[in-house]
Amino acid sequence: MSQVSSTGSCSTAALEQCSSQLFCPDHLLATFEKSMGDELLQFNALLLINVILALVIVGTGRYGHTYLHSRFTRFIFIGATTMFLPIISNVITTIGTNSSSKMDYFRSNDFVLTATCSSVFHSSIVITWAFFVQIAVINTRLLVAGENKEGRNDTGPPFDLLVQSVWTLYLCFSIFKGQAHKSMLYCLEFAPFALICAKILLKYYTFEKAQRSVAVGRNSRLILGYMQQLRAPDQEGGWVDGALPPLLVMGEDKMQVELHPYGYAPKSYQWSSSELDAIVTMDKVWAGALQEKDLCLSFALFKLLQCRLGRHKQLANLGSVMETANFLWSALLMKDGEHMRVFRVIADELSFVHDYYYSSLPVCHSNFWLPILSISLSLLSIGCCILVAWEVTEIGWYWGRGPEPSYQILCELSCNKGDLIGTRQEKRFGSLYFDCVLIFILLVLVVITEAKEVATYIFSNWTKVAIICRHGKHTSLQWKWWDAFLLKCRSKLMYNWDEKTSQCSVLVLHRRIYSLDLLRNLLHMPDIKRRVKVPEAVKVCIIYALRGIRSGHGHLSNATDCLRRCQDGERFLWAWNDTSTSYTILTWHIATSIVEVRYRRGSFSPSTLNSDHMIVAIHLSQYCAYLVTWSPELLPDDDEWSRSLYEHVKNDALRALAGYAASTAIGSLTPEEEYQRLVEVLSANSKHEVLKNGVRLGKQLVETIYDGEAIWKLLSEFWSEMILYVAPSDNLKGHSEAIARGGELITLLWALLFHLGIVSRPGEDDGAASTSADIV
Repeated sequence: MSQVSSTGSCSTAALEQCSSQLFCPDHLLATFEKSMGDELLQFNALLLINVILALVIVGTGRYGHTYLHSRFTRFIFIGATTMFLPIISNVITTIGTNSSSKMDYFRSNDFVLTATCSSVFHSSIVITWAFFVQIAVINTRLLVAGENKEGRNDTGPPFDLLVQSVWTLYLCFSIFKGQAHKSMLYCLEFAPFALICAKILLKYYTFEKAQRSVAVGRNSRLILGYMQQLRAPDQEGGWVDGALPPLLVMGEDKMQVELHPYGYAPKSYQWSSSELDAIVTMDKVWAGALQEKDLCLSFALFKLLQCRLGRHKQLANLGSVMETANFLWSALLMKDGEHMRVFRVIADELSFVHDYYYSSLPVCHSNFWLPILSISLSLLSIGCCILVAWEVTEIGWYWGRGPEPSYQILCELSCNKGDLIGTRQEKRFGSLYFDCVLIFILLVLVVITEAKEVATYIFSNWTKVAIICRHGKHTSLQWKWWDAFLLKCRSKLMYNWDEKTSQCSVLVLHRRIYSLDLLRNLLHMPDIKRRVKVPEAVKVCIIYALRGIRSGHGHLSNATDCLRRCQDGERFLWAWNDTSTSYTILTWHIATSIVEVRYRRGSFSPSTLNSDHMIVAIHLSQYCAYLVTWSPELLPDDDEWSRSLYEHVKNDALRALAGYAASTAIGSLTPEEEYQRLVEVLSANSKHEVLKNGVRLGKQLVETIYDGEAIWKLLSEFWSEMILYVAPSDNLKGHSEAIARGGELITLLWALLFHLGIVSRPGEDDGAASTSADIV
């Protein structure tokens, strides 16, 4: 490259000609290109990190409530939200500025390199990207309106996101100040800000309205007063015992209420005609289709359970609640073939509880037009995403077809020497396609979150109840095709108990060691679990055990009644520990595992009732073992003690069975031979009292009751009574967290027993179980 070494040889008249011959030295260009390349690489890396942070924020915000109480989840979410905006600000203010930035490199030969860099489109992409991230995050923020007594933490509108969006808008103005841009993308940058403001204002209005509403924020206090008035001594009328109680379903906000010592109550039980038209009770919808009236029953029961979670203990002693229990007995529990219906009703009830604590659905349904407005804003967001995607695609296609490659930053540079100004050169850095890929990823993310937001309203049970109640209030109203469509719509996106339970086993005869097992032991994690679908036979057996409570004057059995009913059952009463249910569970679990070895699956035809008994016994046995190690807070004993007991028994079993799998290959022995071998090994090597008693009980069951069918029948009845015995609890926080995780069978039974008036075990006062200050 030719250079001019001195200005002395150039006259004033020839200065312009000399400048045109002045070019930058190669080493100076290389230094500049390396500096710009490193800087662009750094900021592209920051953008990529921000993409990951956005995915973390949206994913944690949308699904993280399931693990709300995990410190790790909170750490990840708070860290991502804290780092996001500073990184965006750093990127925009440093490399996204449109103002000229001069970088001078002085060398010994008096050359000075001056560069002016511009990145208008790159900055525009980054700002648009930041706005859409905030839209996606808004969709993940929950609105929860409640009272402090309920233990719920109110979650209001995300005003922090409004501040972030205002700051992003300021960055946008600071970059494009004084610039004339006709690009649609530039115009579309302000559309996301308008959507953010509209969404936050709507959330603010919705939250304030719901917080003051007796149908949402103050609902539990009103339900308590309503249930007290139903059986008040001065009440005129009432309902016949055993008949359908007029439980509240919807329309509380239309009531005329007044304050009482226990909360709110209707001013008069004799409602006005306008109140009668607006308020929906169970008797108004009970004549409808089975699925519709069951869903309304679940919603009405949810309101009662909400009072329990709100710590209104006087509710359990009200006569109206007892009448509700009588109705459940007569309408559901005492009818044959209704076991699936019972579990479906309670599962839907828990889905309402989940939404009440961990979603914005109750708040948004405080008025009929709020969901419509929310859906409209979501559709506008999707439309804005489509327009931005179209504009970015058009610009990328236009720039990509040119002779010069697309770029993120364009620099005009020249080298000066003394009074000479060298020829200006252009250098392009980065690839515009990198920006396009990032923004397309974000646009897809926003569309997914908005579509899920729309689907939440369409498929939610809250929408279904609102439709059913609207027709319940106006019986002459004609059903529209979209009403029928919405009632039939169901989606896995919505919370519903998946009808699965986790399973654990103390005795693992043919154990395979995986690297995950080593990690679990290193981190002191609970035992390995697996999730299986709850067999229908389990539901049937639990309902039969519930009917035994009805015939036993409403008292829970401690699982010894089935032993006394059996011919030789009293010989096994020694295995019941009056001081620890966890001790008893593990003892009988080990015994059930030993019986399973003696009478393997397949010994009976799956179509026989005896096979059902075997399935019930094994399933509930392993589920109760799972509760001891994974969810001991839902059991009567101290949770740390129960978890420690399981670990000690498990470790003793592993030590006692060391070498058992190697000496006993799968299928090499008959069931009887393998049973004998197992009992011998455990009897000789076990040291823990629970393991010894479990082996003794299992051996006694096999050798006392020679008929395998009778053994499985006894064990199925024992475990059905046991799971009901341990279900009552005053640990509201534990069951609320279980609902947040997706639900537990024991939580479903806990709710069902509450509606039947059973809130404690025999000999235990209400509230004797462990309590917690907060639910969530």
